[in-house]
Amino acid sequence: MKIHIDIDCFFVSATRISHPELEHKPVAIGGRSDTKIFTKEAKNQTVNFENSGSFVPTFYKTYESKDDDIAAFKDADGRVRGILTTSSYEARAYGIKTAMSIREALQLCPALIIKAPNMSLYQKLSHQLHDFLALKIPLIEQASIDEFYGDLSGWIEDEDIPHFIDNLRHEIKKELNLPVSIGAAKTRYIAKLATTYAKPFGCKTIYEWEFDEFVNPIKVEDFAGIGRNMRTKLNAVQIKTLGALRLRRGTLESWGPYATELYKRVNGESDAPIQTQHKRKSIGISRTFDPIFDRNELKRRVHVLARHLSFAIFKLDVIPTVFHLSIHYEMNQKSYINISKAEIFTEKKFDMLCLKMFHKADTQKRLHMIRLSINCSSFTRDSHKELSLIGFEEEKKMQTLSKSTQELRQKYGIDTLKFASEL
Repeated sequence: MKIHIDIDCFFVSATRISHPELEHKPVAIGGRSDTKIFTKEAKNQTVNFENSGSFVPTFYKTYESKDDDIAAFKDADGRVRGILTTSSYEARAYGIKTAMSIREALQLCPALIIKAPNMSLYQKLSHQLHDFLALKIPLIEQASIDEFYGDLSGWIEDEDIPHFIDNLRHEIKKELNLPVSIGAAKTRYIAKLATTYAKPFGCKTIYEWEFDEFVNPIKVEDFAGIGRNMRTKLNAVQIKTLGALRLRRGTLESWGPYATELYKRVNGESDAPIQTQHKRKSIGISRTFDPIFDRNELKRRVHVLARHLSFAIFKLDVIPTVFHLSIHYEMNQKSYINISKAEIFTEKKFDMLCLKMFHKADTQKRLHMIRLSINCSSFTRDSHKELSLIGFEEEKKMQTLSKSTQELRQKYGIDTLKFASEL
């Protein structure tokens, strides 16, 4: 059997380890895009490659205790900004949900305690849980910062799994003070579904003879992998539960490979092996800000984002060959551009490329912008592209200079050296 382990309200649970007085109180972790990277106040930027998940950024500001105050989420004009990355079950009783605005959450629960995210603490605890699980389970996969999969086949007999996972969750609580919920089933996808119905701090095993009774009544939107568009498509043909979906194999197969695979996952026919290591396939950075019309200021911000992303690319030691820049304007307008280049990566050339993409993507010049995103993918280690030899020697020299700059930034911070165009 496969098992799925999920830390309950992870960010809140981690905060309660440092602040036990928050137990049994309505607590939420606030999140806000760190737009200070565009100002002189930028400092203590950290890069994370190891764990991912909802609201786990690649670039984040180091935690400071002074941010554990609602004032940290207020603008100069007094407006409360930001969203909730997670909330405790006590807060959820008031109707508070993940991704809700902090302002709306405080209206529902004026006594809600807002804490700042502490990504370094979350990473540390996630590592500790991974190491602990590796001692208990032969094959363990870290799916995100707060999710793990394990394979118990040939290790624990099926009839002993309920007892094993019940003991495991109590051991984790005792050793790491983290509450987890655990689901077990024949496939990883059904195990993850079981975890949802085990929360909070519970465990649930789905045997084959219980499969129909468990799966069939569940709403389609509660199955991981069924998003808004697929749910709308399913509802349009009167498929609202997983049981109804399982009766419509022909319909799903007529919709193509993705829907066919989805059917197999729901029906318990499809599974995937436990992957003990994941290779990062892309890296990106994006920031949302108040509407800006000044194109010179926006170009300056492109330079800032390019510098941060360049730092991450050198730290990963990869050469990207596909580059993507997207723009979100006011009035829900969007624009983007993709460029492929198989050349040696240097910071200066990447900065120029980002600026070029910005000019081409900026198709709505009469509108204010509210978000910029840059993404790099198709690293040469994963593609069959060969690097261009045009100007190869000159670019090698520029790469050496870029690496020297990288060493200084790793030692003294990402903001140690900046492009002149950022000032």
